[in-house]
Amino acid sequence: MAELKLSKQALTQQQEQLKLYHRLLPSLDLKRRQLSIEVKKAEAEHAAIHQELEALQRHIGEELPMLAHPDFKLQALVTLAGFEVGEQNIVGVRLPVLERLECRVADYSRLATPPWVDVLVERLKQAVELQLKLDIAARRLDILRRQVRKVTQRVNLFEKILIPTAKENIKRIRLYLDEADRSAVIISKLAKRKQLARRETL
Repeated sequence: MAELKLSKQALTQQQEQLKLYHRLLPSLDLKRRQLSIEVKKAEAEHAAIHQELEALQRHIGEELPMLAHPDFKLQALVTLAGFEVGEQNIVGVRLPVLERLECRVADYSRLATPPWVDVLVERLKQAVELQLKLDIAARRLDILRRQVRKVTQRVNLFEKILIPTAKENIKRIRLYLDEADRSAVIISKLAKRKQLARRETL
């Protein structure tokens, strides 16, 4: 850290920095509060999708109990064929958002399979979509939490280090300059006394 210069120029610089810190701090604090609100929303969204997925899984079990039979093979009946994730800007933070989803259904004979397989296909599509939405919601939540931590660190830096340091520096410089002014006045008075004393001796 550079040594503090005790001069009028340094005093002006410290005062300008302090003004800048006071100007930036409210917007940083506002961003932190806005991001904290978004974290709560993202947590609620993640929890809702998780509950919806669990409810769907229970519903499939109740609606189609025959799936528990060991002879029934479900592998690759419905798979994720592709998806597109876009970006959403919230409080200056870019978050992933699901834009498109495509599922692939394996070929199966509508005549050779029971009619409930069609219902199962729809439920599995829903499950694939919800699982992908859950993964994206988890990513959104993680990004928002990291941003809150980062902005909170900046707010703390301003509140606990930069602003108090600038104030302390201003105090030190002013004290030094005041003492220097007093010393200059005393030296000036002593010089005048010496001049008067010399004139009186002449």
